[in-house]
Amino acid sequence: MEHPLFDLIEQRIRAAEAAGEFQNLQCAGRPLPPEDDPENALINRLVKDSGGAPEFVTLSRQLAKLREELRETGDRTQRQDIMKDMSMMEARIGMARKGYR
Repeated sequence: MEHPLFDLIEQRIRAAEAAGEFQNLQCAGRPLPPEDDPENALINRLVKDSGGAPEFVTLSRQLAKLREELRETGDRTQRQDIMKDMSMMEARIGMARKGYR
């Protein structure tokens, strides 16, 4: 079953072609760059352009902050709490990496 917007999209593309909006485009005639994940190429590009990152990258940054806190903390109780948080964070990173593949 086709998506209901396909006809509208096709109509707009044909109108833009007729108006010459696709003439003299930068990089016209050049091959598209290779994509690791062609099915999600648009989504991946939008996420990247908006400054987003996969969950495991964000979690890894948080883990790095926890490691810095651990180095700076001398209080034994705080160190234990931070190490527990780090352990949980490492588990979350592992799950996020599996989900990203």
